[in-house]
Amino acid sequence: MPDDLSTSAENTWCPGCGNFGILSAFKKAARKLEERGIDREHLVICSGIGCHGKIFDYLRLNGLYSLHGRSMATVQGMKLGNPDLKVVAFAGDGDAYGEGISHMIYAAKRNADITVIVHDNGAYALTAGQFSPTSEKGFKGPSLPNGSVEEPLNPLALMLEAGASFIARGFAGKIDHLSDLMVEAILHEGFSVIDVLQPSVVFNNTYKEYNERTAIIAQTPRSYEDAIRLAKDKGTQVPIGIFYQVSKPVYHKELMGSWNPVRDKTARNDRLKKIKEIL
Repeated sequence: MPDDLSTSAENTWCPGCGNFGILSAFKKAARKLEERGIDREHLVICSGIGCHGKIFDYLRLNGLYSLHGRSMATVQGMKLGNPDLKVVAFAGDGDAYGEGISHMIYAAKRNADITVIVHDNGAYALTAGQFSPTSEKGFKGPSLPNGSVEEPLNPLALMLEAGASFIARGFAGKIDHLSDLMVEAILHEGFSVIDVLQPSVVFNNTYKEYNERTAIIAQTPRSYEDAIRLAKDKGTQVPIGIFYQVSKPVYHKELMGSWNPVRDKTARNDRLKKIKEIL
């Protein structure tokens, strides 16, 4: 069958990169969302800067290429501009938890109705493998030949503390499972984040480890405290799945009620008339 979600752009990811799994999973998710009544014209994407950002070039969907660490802020503006849209930001681990960490925290805090998919490979791969906020202690790269002395950030615990209402972890090597997580995240009303374990075959090849250690969560934790314990679990297995999901008021409705700037805007002639009356 023809792939009507692909573009004519040449794919320049390294052969075997985990980004291919994320791309395949998102295409599956977009088709599943159509089956659930989410029209493709209302699914809008955005990406930051990094290897992950090229996914924007490979998807035939509406959206905007953003700046390093700013895709989360960009999609919040899209959602406020037209609340009928389902908006998705793609970000790298350095993009989301480094340059863009303040946008992540405040989007979660205000429960902005956006979805953030983080391509987490534990390295700044596009700039030749420097360590990132999620690199394991001891990670060696061109800028740290003796290994990083820092402990990695725990993105799931951070997002829980910040107030995210949907938190999940996926693995690029389990495409069907990841696709289902994406569908649930996008359908969720509120701030959704999926931290995707994404091996970089050149700078941080974690395929063997994640193929052996990832285990799908049997049941979503029932409480915040249970979710925190699972997020901080350092056992032999790496749990993947939905860590936390709760329903609470979303930012655009708290701010604007049911008003939609696109649907409910005043006609141009009426706006000009009001301006003349004010002047």
